[in-house]
Amino acid sequence: MITTSSIIKTFRNRNALNNVSVEFPEQCVTAIVGPNGSGKTTLMKIILGLMRPTSGSFTIMGQPGVNNAAAREHMGYMAQIARYPENLTVSEVIAMIRSLRSDAPTVNVDDLIRRFALEQHLGKPMRALSGGTRQKVSAVLAFMFKPSILLLDEPTAGLDPISTARLKESIVEARNAGTAIIVTSHLLSELQEISDRVVYLQDGEVLHNGSVHTLMQQTSTDSLTDAILTLMERGAA
Repeated sequence: MITTSSIIKTFRNRNALNNVSVEFPEQCVTAIVGPNGSGKTTLMKIILGLMRPTSGSFTIMGQPGVNNAAAREHMGYMAQIARYPENLTVSEVIAMIRSLRSDAPTVNVDDLIRRFALEQHLGKPMRALSGGTRQKVSAVLAFMFKPSILLLDEPTAGLDPISTARLKESIVEARNAGTAIIVTSHLLSELQEISDRVVYLQDGEVLHNGSVHTLMQQTSTDSLTDAILTLMERGAA
């Protein structure tokens, strides 16, 4: 579980996040959604330790999250655009990451490679891969260590329909195994398929924090897309 408490992040006298207090529970997929510039990426970077909050605090599985790399030992991350050593092959990248986290338990990596159809790409250098294939590599790395927490930033970007379906299966399996999953995506119909909860940010503030079903009830809509559009219109009014 991740819990944030009164997180504020200020850039040039502007609050990118303003008193954000939310929980991301175990065995749950929580979608973070909102317009461009709403604070989604900033919140993700703070949780990942790539950025420090201006004020406020957060915990990761009960441990302080600020300046505490140990709290992220059981965290998996899938970036929208991942950067890898371009000269290394797919197999070498996987081996390198495994060596960096040699004490962490792993799933059967060969099963993940087959799930995302990477067998024929293992000997290719990263520079030769398409964006979608690089995203498959990111998926293998994110799920490889049986993470207790998964952060997925636009995870289906560039994926073909089959790989997208396999990724959704992996997300649901991880959720059912107890993982706390945080996902961002502009594809709201996909989020509705896999998400239990939604945190809606606008101008750095939380305007909704609850179940997808409750949000649709409150907005008198029958899809997450329409519900979010309703929130955006209310926030702009």
